[in-house]
Amino acid sequence: MGVIRLYMTMSLDGYVVGPDDSVDAPMGVGGFRLFNWLDHRSDPGPNGQVFAEQNATRAVISGRRTYEHAGRWQGDHHDGVPVFVLTHDVTDDPPPGSVRYDTDVRECAAQARAAAGDADVMVHGAGAAQALLRIGELDEMELHVVPVLLGRGRRLFDHLPAGHVELELVRRRETPGTEALARRVTHLRYRVRSR
Repeated sequence: MGVIRLYMTMSLDGYVVGPDDSVDAPMGVGGFRLFNWLDHRSDPGPNGQVFAEQNATRAVISGRRTYEHAGRWQGDHHDGVPVFVLTHDVTDDPPPGSVRYDTDVRECAAQARAAAGDADVMVHGAGAAQALLRIGELDEMELHVVPVLLGRGRRLFDHLPAGHVELELVRRRETPGTEALARRVTHLRYRVRSR
């Protein structure tokens, strides 16, 4: 059985977007700096390997904010896989393509797992990750840590309840030190051990 895995790019100080993010400025002020590593997504090195793994997932769970800020991915995240959008309310206009809205986190996770079969499920968005983590449905986190301090914006783990979550580092990949500083990233994969 596949896993539900968060794929998230973040600054070293924990921000996933810069300040003042919106539909018109989806990454906020300075936030696109976090994605310079994707310039090398077709390389055979770590960045290309991680990007290929993301695109091998067979379902996507996204938070509504992320989905809207990403332009709804024009109805197709990758290869027509089903996209399950966690939302507080379902709008009257039907979503495009293979997108489904869901207001129940457990039901959303179950549907995504069923849709993915033996393959993995990709999670996008801080809100979706936190909701899945709260109910014990987030299995792993692949964090792409960029060596920059944004100082402000939206943090990945800002709204978790008090308590702790034990994580086990199961993989670490880095761009070569010869790579330009603006394109360096460390890919850290953690297994969620206890919630």
